[in-house]
Parts: sequence; structure tokens; C-alpha cells
Amino acid sequence: MADQPAAAPINRTLARRMTALMALGFLALVLVGYAALRVMQRNEVHTRLVGHTYQVENAVLNVRRLIEESEAARRGYLLLPRRTISLDNYRQANGMLPTALTRLDQLTRDNPAQRRFNQGLRLQFASLSARRDRSFALLARGDQRGALLAFSDDAEIRDIVTIRNVLDRMAEVERRLLDRRTAELRASERAFVAIIIAAGIVLAVVAVISLLTIMSYTRDLSRSDEALREMNAGLEGMVATRTEDLTRANEEIQRFAYIVSHDLRSPLVNVMGFTAELEAAAGELRALVERVDAEAPAVATEAARLAATEDLPEAIGFIRASTQKMDRLINAILQLSRQGRRSLTPEKIDMPQLIRQIGDTLSHRLTETDTVLTVEGPLPVVVSDRLALDQIFSNLIENAVKYLRPGVPGRITVSGRQARDRVFYMVRDNGRGIDPRDHQRVFDLFRRSGQQDRPGEGIGLATVRALVFRLGGTIDVASELGQGATFTISLPLAIARQDINP
Repeated sequence: MADQPAAAPINRTLARRMTALMALGFLALVLVGYAALRVMQRNEVHTRLVGHTYQVENAVLNVRRLIEESEAARRGYLLLPRRTISLDNYRQANGMLPTALTRLDQLTRDNPAQRRFNQGLRLQFASLSARRDRSFALLARGDQRGALLAFSDDAEIRDIVTIRNVLDRMAEVERRLLDRRTAELRASERAFVAIIIAAGIVLAVVAVISLLTIMSYTRDLSRSDEALREMNAGLEGMVATRTEDLTRANEEIQRFAYIVSHDLRSPLVNVMGFTAELEAAAGELRALVERVDAEAPAVATEAARLAATEDLPEAIGFIRASTQKMDRLINAILQLSRQGRRSLTPEKIDMPQLIRQIGDTLSHRLTETDTVLTVEGPLPVVVSDRLALDQIFSNLIENAVKYLRPGVPGRITVSGRQARDRVFYMVRDNGRGIDPRDHQRVFDLFRRSGQQDRPGEGIGLATVRALVFRLGGTIDVASELGQGATFTISLPLAIARQDINP
């Protein structure tokens, strides 16, 4: 038995240690999950920014391509004005430029440096467009030489060079942004990998410590099991011995109660017999005193007259009442003794039918007191002793009828429910109730609660409790004065085999 208290601190220590390890592992998983979420969010941002950078670069290249194509087409048309294919190429490329410039402006709106470059690009493109329009106007007048001189003007060349430089610088800005964002993305990935590695190390350490702890506990548990088996081997014998002693003691108590009650009944019968003889003699004496009073009043004294007519009958009445009460008490003891010796007969009991039979038996008293007995909801079926259950519920319902509140129609309700391998029956009434201080007292033999204005010796609830215990159950009461009472009976769903023949 000394191993059991020692096992409790070990279990508590193991529980605390395993809880700490599980918390640490859970924290590591949470950190990994949070890191993964953050990296995914940052990767999403970086991917979007990288994609945006590529879009800007493509837009810059597209503008540059269109300017170069339009300029090459214009040059070809200036050299060979009769080739309409060059003019068509120019018009197509030049017509797409405004849309390309607008697209570039939209993509670089969030970048102040690119916005400045874009503004300069538009100014240079406006200047170039003006020069282009002038050269085409000269061609339209037939001045091809003037158009070629205007095309070879240094200012126009500077515009083209400036436009190329601006576009190169815009592309350079985007490449720097791409390099920086790529570096940030790689840094996030490295951080995520580092967190994964750290979490993996933590989880590995937690797993190793948990494994070692469980192995140590398993060894301790094996040793405890071995000690427990050895202890149980002796305990089973001890329990068997104690059970045998208790059974023998219970049988002795029952025999003692039966013998005592039986032996008490013999002198009680003699007392009751002599009381009857005294009552008859007292009648003769009273008749004699009355005749003396009638024939020779002076002979009988006042004391003799009182003794014959009042004192002796009153004393005999007290003796008779006391013997009758003692007879009822002895009968109660005998009844309890017989209940302990009677073999139980388990059978499947239809509880609603049993309650209806009890109601039919008490129908006269129920009608007299304007009491209604009802079954509320389905009552679970139980395999138990019919006679014991009949006595239990009969006593409870009779008590409910006996202790009704004056002037209040009685309402008695029997309900039940099943919970796993036990059934619970509730007997509820609206009677005078029981003081909470007497809830346990009312189940004691010859003990009663409240005003003693009803006949009885205080054996009904004691018998009920004894029978319920015999069936392997318990009984409890919930009540307040003036609020009725509810008796709750808990019984096994079926009588265990060892309870059948105690």
C-alpha cells in the first residue's frame, strides 16, 4: 500500500513534464506556421512587385520599340517618298505610341522617380512629334530636300538620343528595384528556412525528451505493476476474509435481531394476557364498588371508589397502549430481519404497471384525500426483485398520502431515467415537506420528522432504505418545508449475480 502514495507524485511530475513538452512543441509549430504565413504574404507581395517591375520594363521596351520603328519608317519614307509601305508602318507605330505612353504612365504612377522620367519623356516625345510633323509637311509640299535637312537636324537627333537615355534610365531604375526585391525575397526565404530548421531541432529535442520520459515512466510503471500484483495477491485474500467476516457478522446481527424480537414477544404476550385479566378484574371491581355505593354508601371510601373507577382503568389503558406500541416495534424489527434473510428473485419489471397496481391498492385513500397519482414520461425497465420494489414504492407513495398539506389536493408524480448501467426513479409530492436538517434522520429506524400528528412508528423509510441497499442502490431526498419532497432512488439496471443469494 505504501507504493500508491508514491505513485501519485510521479504521475503529477510526469503530467507536468509532458504538458510542458507538448506546450513547447505546440509553440514551435505555431511559430513555424506563423513564419510560413508571413513568408507567403511577403512572397506574394514580392511576386506582385517583381511582376510589376517586369510590366514596367516591358512597357519601356514597347515605347522604345514603337519610337524606333516609327522613326525608321519615317526615315524610309523620307528617302523614298513613293513607298507607301513605310508610311503605313510609320502611321501604325506612331498611332500605338499614345496608348503605350499612357500604359507606362499608369504603371509608374507609384514611383516618384519614374514619374519625373515619364514627364521628361513626354516633353521630348512632343518635341520629336513636332519635328516629325514639320518634315511630313515639307514632303507634302514636295520639298524632299528640305525634309531630309530637317530630319538630319542636330536638335532632332538630340531628341532621339534624349528619349533613348530616358528610357534607359527608366529601365535601370526597374532593374535596381528588381535586384532589391529579389534580395528581400531571398532574405525571407533564408529566414523561413532558418525558422524551419530551428523548429525542427526543437521538435526533435522535444520528441527525444518525451521518448526518454515515457521510457522512464514505463519502467517505473512496470515496477509498480509488479508491486501492485504482489500486493493484490495478498489483498484479494484479505478482502475475501473481510467479506466473509462481514457476511458472518451480518448474519449474526440478523439472527440476534430475530432472537431478541422473538424473546421479547414471549414476555410481551404474557403482559398483554395479564393486562386483559386485570382489565376483566377491574371491571368486576368497578361493578362491586358501584353496588356497594348503591346498597351501603358508607362502606366504600372515596379513595377506593376513585381507584376502582378511574385510577385502575387509566393505568390498565396505559399498559395496553405501551404493550401495543412495543408489539408494533417488535414486528418492525422482525420485518427488517426477514427482509435481510429473504432471497431476491430477479425478474424484468414493468415499472408503469407496478405503479398502477400500487395506485389501485391505495385507490380508496387516494380518493379520500383528493390525491392524483401519475406516471410522468416513460419509466425505464429494470431487472430486480418485484416484492422489494413493490414495498419500496408502496411505502413512499403511502408516506406522500399520509403527509399531505391540509386543504391542498395531493399530487404524486413518479418519473424515471436511465444513465448507462443504472436507473433513477423519482417520487415527487406536494405535501408538507421535510426540514433539510432531517433529510438523513428520516431514514433511521423509529425516527420521524416534523409534527407527530400522523399514526406510525418511523419504520417505513428505514425499511425502504434497507431494501434499496439490498438491491444494490441508494436513496436520497430533496425537500423544503411546505414545498413537498422528492425521493430519488438509484438502482442497478440488473441485479448482479452475487446479490441474488447473500
